[in-house]
Amino acid sequence: QVQLVESGGGLVQAGGSLRLSCAASGRIISINTMGWYRQAPGKQRELVAAIPTGGSTKYADSVKGRFTISRDNGKNTVYLQMNSLKPEDTAAYYCQLVLNPGPKYYWGQGTQVTVSS
Repeated sequence: QVQLVESGGGLVQAGGSLRLSCAASGRIISINTMGWYRQAPGKQRELVAAIPTGGSTKYADSVKGRFTISRDNGKNTVYLQMNSLKPEDTAAYYCQLVLNPGPKYYWGQGTQVTVSS
């Protein structure tokens, strides 16, 4: 069993910053990728950023230059530093863990980020 615990969401004014964390625990043999997705009301879930093991980070065009994804491999934890937040960043943010072999996909419970104008 694999669990993902997210934290760090909240309410912030436009231009502010938040840092999301997602800690994975359980039967983790090999991590393929850790990433963050978001889903705003009435919209599809979309990739925000991902950090593959041994690969290059990926960012949605809308967050490039403002968000930074990082990983602590010793803690199986992924972070998302969000700066210069905009009202359009308002969404539920979900952590995704991809494990090998498989691959197998796991999701966190989601954390709400609300940016006021």
